[in-house]
Amino acid sequence: MGTSEIKTIETLDALREHLGHPAERTRGKIIPFIDQHARTLIEHSPFYLLATASSDGTCDVSPRGDPAGSVKVLDDNTLVLADRPGNKLLDSQTNIIENPHAGLLFLVPGMNETLRINGRAKLVADAPFFDELVVKGKRPALAILIEVEELYMHCAKAFLRSSLWKPDTWPERSSLPTAGQIFRDQMKLDVTAEALDAALTEGALTTQY
Repeated sequence: MGTSEIKTIETLDALREHLGHPAERTRGKIIPFIDQHARTLIEHSPFYLLATASSDGTCDVSPRGDPAGSVKVLDDNTLVLADRPGNKLLDSQTNIIENPHAGLLFLVPGMNETLRINGRAKLVADAPFFDELVVKGKRPALAILIEVEELYMHCAKAFLRSSLWKPDTWPERSSLPTAGQIFRDQMKLDVTAEALDAALTEGALTTQY
């Protein structure tokens, strides 16, 4: 297919003409605070995605995981995320300094609906609530404070279409390349995939916190 055959949409008016407008009920589900239902889902979520963007609009989405209950709701408009040790590329953190707008998507295992939160992020080096962010005896060096501006439940369609929580639809892990194979080939490393896999597994198990 040539690029001349691709029909793009480049204006808001064209987008709305193509896909229409949301129902009033859909608009009504967006709230500017953390209600009790949202608190419950956050408390039970062990995994979420953090979306940020740099000052020039370059986007990044970072997966974040901790024992359920590790994300703390400070009040009806504020929550805090522990920033656990990572690869030190600091993509999310750099973006937050340049552009405080951030998005969160909370998942609860087995639940097809997700919780979406948009707001403004701040990096926090220390605060009294750091004591509540300790996991396995480790205190985070940094936390991310989110001031909630929009919050709403996202419907189940994506999870129903993908059958994400149905193990019988999952591919056999052996049919996919290992992380060691991927890194070796992408980085053109002169080391075996097995050695890389062993090192990655050891690192992941010993440097979580």
